[in-house]
Amino acid sequence: MLDRSNGTYYTPHQWKAAAGPATTAWKRQLQRLELLPSPYDTAWVAMVPLPDHHLRLHASHNGTSDGSTSAEEEQMEFVCVRGLHFVGRNLSAALDEQVIIGPVGFNIIFPGMLVSAIATGLEVPVTHTDVQRILRLQETELERYSGVNSCGRRAYMAYVAQEGLGSMQDWGETMKFQRENGSLFDSPSTTAAVLLHNYDAKAIQYLDSVLDRFGSPAVYHKVMHSQLSMVDALENMGISRHFAREIKSILDMTYRDDEIMLDIATCAMAFRILRMNGYDVSSDDLYHIAEASDFHNSLQGYLNDMGTLLELYKASEIEHALNCPFYATLDRLVHKRSIKHFGTMSYDMLRAKYLPCQTAQDLVALGVRDFSASQSIYQEELERVERWVKDNGLHKLQFARQKSAYFYLSAAGTVFDPELSEARVAWAINGVLTTVVDDFFDVEGSIEELENLISLVEMWDEHHKRGFCSEQVEIVFFAIYNSVNQLGAKASAAQGRDVTKHLIQIWLDLLRAMMVEVEWRSSKYVPTMEEYVRNAAVTFALGPIVLPALYLVGPKIPESVVRCSEYNELFRLMSTCGRLLNDVQTYEREYGEGKVNNVSLLVVHSGGSVSVEEARRETWKPIEKCRRELLGLVLRRGTAVPAPCKQLFWKMCKVCYFFYSRGDGFSSPTEKAGAVDSVVHEPLRLEAAASSVA
Repeated sequence: MLDRSNGTYYTPHQWKAAAGPATTAWKRQLQRLELLPSPYDTAWVAMVPLPDHHLRLHASHNGTSDGSTSAEEEQMEFVCVRGLHFVGRNLSAALDEQVIIGPVGFNIIFPGMLVSAIATGLEVPVTHTDVQRILRLQETELERYSGVNSCGRRAYMAYVAQEGLGSMQDWGETMKFQRENGSLFDSPSTTAAVLLHNYDAKAIQYLDSVLDRFGSPAVYHKVMHSQLSMVDALENMGISRHFAREIKSILDMTYRDDEIMLDIATCAMAFRILRMNGYDVSSDDLYHIAEASDFHNSLQGYLNDMGTLLELYKASEIEHALNCPFYATLDRLVHKRSIKHFGTMSYDMLRAKYLPCQTAQDLVALGVRDFSASQSIYQEELERVERWVKDNGLHKLQFARQKSAYFYLSAAGTVFDPELSEARVAWAINGVLTTVVDDFFDVEGSIEELENLISLVEMWDEHHKRGFCSEQVEIVFFAIYNSVNQLGAKASAAQGRDVTKHLIQIWLDLLRAMMVEVEWRSSKYVPTMEEYVRNAAVTFALGPIVLPALYLVGPKIPESVVRCSEYNELFRLMSTCGRLLNDVQTYEREYGEGKVNNVSLLVVHSGGSVSVEEARRETWKPIEKCRRELLGLVLRRGTAVPAPCKQLFWKMCKVCYFFYSRGDGFSSPTEKAGAVDSVVHEPLRLEAAASSVA
């Protein structure tokens, strides 16, 4: 394959080896995250008066252990002078009432810092009148919160008052917010401010640990948030497979962290990522912060933390699968958009995610190379599928819809790992074949031809004893026969046992179910809702597409698993969801063709009391129920069906939403053509501002 980023050809295994150095560096970055130093936190930590036996922490910043003057101290004095001049030049901004956005707690913290600076003898270039105006800002802010006694208000005051009120603070109340690691709110600056007035050994140990890990105070309380952000970015860009072990380590650590609830933004992100990676986490912990009143009474509510609000929104995106039809796109489309978005993020946006700029650029570069190399594989595979169509003579069947590009899109868009080539091709080929067979049963085939086809498949290797009643039957049969035998050989080799008979049975189940619909149609029989749904779940024809692909995604699948109730339930939920989605969007066309449809049956069985629109709305209820149950089963751990195999059922469910959530996108020859181009053909190009990372 061709890596478009540098014009080099790779096989999938060669590409994995070529990407090795970049992924190795990123694995180290994931395990030991390096955060940006915080000048603000550093300044507060430097003011902590430490006892003699703890002079090591001070010495790491002052350069000596005996208290003598050093060149570094002279440099720091120069920096302090520049800082004082900066305060004098920009004081008007602090007093400007038109400036709405400022640092959290500024009107409490800055006046307190100014008073402390003056008290220590620093010559601050501020007039007495301006000092009084600044102190009035603090008084006004304190008055605003004086009538509120919520938990959020107390936490907020403890968070900002250490640096702003100093000795006026109630230290007993403040220390209630000390965490197990000794910090106050996992903040070096807040912890240091407490230590200026109230010595605490655990707090000292916390600052020591920060310096040991980062060399200087960083935004330490965001380490887990940053690691989860990186996991989120890797998943959204489609490159998380390169870091599976490291990501599992981070998620296991997050899952065990009892203090994660203390930071709502991190908690919300963790909930979303853990749930979608199959961890057993409850949304109960989010209910109290999801309510607007409770959120505004929390610390993050007082901080007006838009990042937290965004994470709460993202956490609610679990409704992709639990509450509403939200998953209607393909993974590879999301990956491409995410790489483009991440590649154009500003420095401030990256800093808000606590990611160094170079780290982000390296991540985008890896994402671009991975996507571009994958596209070359996809193009070769699509050509392979199109050759298969011609080699089997399917292009001669005028009645059959030609959907090779759409079916390949559904494969590459979801089963995107370059190494899963055989699974993608099998998915696409069987998808094309099911469409041909569906059209043969619905449009072209006579009863004699359909019965002939079924009997040929039943006889399989002895089909020559039966013979073909038409050229069309011969073309369709041999397409099934040759494809199943070839796929069966590959799947059997991968599984270490013969699975060809199972693949034949999957096709027989489909053909027989399709024949039932033909008989209903010819006899004008109106099935019950239960009869229809049970049979229609099979005739939607996802079995020959998904079930054979399960054998090619890696895990061994014993025959006992194929026969177990979980396997059958996964298939039922996926197929029912897809069939009913199709019914909602294709009612008018199928009604005109005389075909039975869930919507039309609801109208008929109601005796005319239910309108078509009401029937459509009613059909959405079992769709949503099946989707919720399917995702719950897919994410459940410790079950018989291997997790990578269960994911295929969910991926096909997403494909169904992609094609049918807003209309009959599958039947349209153009509606999804742009998606085919985006995933398979169009190169990934970043905006000019970020092109250097590619």
